[in-house]
Amino acid sequence: MKIKRSPRLVDMTQYLLSHPHKLVSLTFFVSRYESAKSSISEDLTILKEQFELSGFGRIETVAGAAGGVIYIPTMSKEDAIVEVENLIYQLEASDDRILPGGYFYLTDLLSDPDQLRKIGKIIASYYAESKATAIMTIATKGVPIAQMVALYLNIPFVIVRRDSKVTEGSTVSINYATKGTTRVEKMELTKSSLPQGSHVLVIDDFLNGGGTITGMNSMLKEFNSTCAGIAVLCESDTPDREIDFEYESLIKVQKDPSFAKGFELTLGTMFN
Repeated sequence: MKIKRSPRLVDMTQYLLSHPHKLVSLTFFVSRYESAKSSISEDLTILKEQFELSGFGRIETVAGAAGGVIYIPTMSKEDAIVEVENLIYQLEASDDRILPGGYFYLTDLLSDPDQLRKIGKIIASYYAESKATAIMTIATKGVPIAQMVALYLNIPFVIVRRDSKVTEGSTVSINYATKGTTRVEKMELTKSSLPQGSHVLVIDDFLNGGGTITGMNSMLKEFNSTCAGIAVLCESDTPDREIDFEYESLIKVQKDPSFAKGFELTLGTMFN
């Protein structure tokens, strides 16, 4: 049955929002709505303009017989800064963020679906042109962030673990040194989870000494894969820290007992 323009636009919007970074042919929409190709083109022109005005992202047109449209979720730098400043405000509202051992408490933030959606879209927007084919994170705190970024980039994500699971089959394991200590730890990844030659975006919740991410970079080499970028929600802002890889952070955390709450938060390197 032929669908009129108003309900067609609503359904088309929902479809595109649910299928980011996917090439959708015009013939698909022609068949779906039993409408003329010219009408579908007019619909997409309306949506292109409205998506940008509403901050959803952009709709790109791919010419040719195998062409169509691709919805790319994006967030402007100005909007991203506002969202991260709101995150900072939420984190600073708590007096007990610093845990024994100097760890920074983030669990409440990482269990909030609304905040996770914003974090995921900010990171996905930043790496929209990275051509990443997969996302890698380490269990457990990085998983919800990686899942949201994967949703917006429409690519799979894999979870590196520090202990093997019988249900995951054969694994590749590596040993890596924990930065700042002499301790050596192990991480594992299921052999079948990451195709050889992948281009991988590495995600984690917190960057301290960098040992865990260095380990994940080593894991990529075991799969003949390359790094598309490294993004963390928070990083420890210490002047004497030496990091030997490039990365982007949303928030910098400076810990000091002299601060009123024991810490101070500022915008991360992503906004430099």
